[in-house]
Amino acid sequence: MRNGFTTGSCAAAASKAAVYMLLTGKEKKSITIDTPKGISYNAEILDIKMSEKEVSCAVKKDSGDDPDVTNGALIYSTVSFMDGAEQSVIIEGGKGVGKVTKPGLDRPVGDAAINTVPRQMIEKEVLDVCDLFDIKESIKVVISVPEGEEIAKKTFNPKLGIEGGISIIGTSGIVEPMSTQAILDTIKIELKQRKELGFDYVAVSPGNYGLDFMRDTYGYDLDKSVKCSNFIGLTVDMAVELGFKDVLFVGHIGKLIKVAGGIMNTHSKEADCRMEIITALGIKHKVPVETLEKILDCVTTEEAGKLLKECGKCDEVFEDAAKKVCANLERRAQGKIKTECVLFSKELGELAKSDGAADFIKRLTSE
Repeated sequence: MRNGFTTGSCAAAASKAAVYMLLTGKEKKSITIDTPKGISYNAEILDIKMSEKEVSCAVKKDSGDDPDVTNGALIYSTVSFMDGAEQSVIIEGGKGVGKVTKPGLDRPVGDAAINTVPRQMIEKEVLDVCDLFDIKESIKVVISVPEGEEIAKKTFNPKLGIEGGISIIGTSGIVEPMSTQAILDTIKIELKQRKELGFDYVAVSPGNYGLDFMRDTYGYDLDKSVKCSNFIGLTVDMAVELGFKDVLFVGHIGKLIKVAGGIMNTHSKEADCRMEIITALGIKHKVPVETLEKILDCVTTEEAGKLLKECGKCDEVFEDAAKKVCANLERRAQGKIKTECVLFSKELGELAKSDGAADFIKRLTSE
């Protein structure tokens, strides 16, 4: 699969080309930068606008084979001279670049959402060109994305506290298709924001079903929860690292039953022994053999739940499952976090919750 280049790489390339044109007065149709990952990026320079005091140009975002909503967006850099006693590069956000409104992100509240590594990349490329021509003046760089405000509506930015546009991001300069790291970075940002708001407890769910369940059943605002996708174990690790004391996991039985069996990545390609775990718990709670045989043939946990309901063992089996989920999560956290959980089914509703889950939910809903 083909790699792409981050918005940070695009901004750095556009900035390098723009300052080159500002200093030479000559158009630059392409430019090459080195990304932090060590891969060179040769960018085509578009929509050049030049004057004696200011130059603007753009680079089209190429996300490679990653389904990135910013793919094809034009990332602009406008550069101009500034008065300053010492040489410096001042980087600002323009139209379509979001503003940070919540703590816990890479930049402080009030700053343009141009992250640290892209800022470093922009500054390096600008200063390299200045050094090439022995220019010591200060340079102002304004990064803008005309489509940014519309694109941002399709991203996590509004939830994360970035308003008015997209973020200029990237730590490697490279977009890797379906990047797991990008998902993990988002989970960590959401956890960090929660912690910096002063909370040492947090509700986590693998997906939208869990967030919707919390909203519909308990009236808890889903935007205050963290969606961890399939990365249950790694989310626990992050919560430990950030100093949380209590975590509530709310999830569909199809995901969390795997955790009851000690599986910490719930993606189907990693492991799928849902029916075997339910069957093992069923044996423990004396579910009839004929029902256990049917459960082993089930395709979904919804079907298995109905079978347990029919034989009167649903509560026992899933209450035991909830205890095992918590025990396995606390083992993963090495006892540094107290965990609770709520298991639910789309058709049967709430199936079970751990002993302390009700009190945890009261804390959440009283915020």
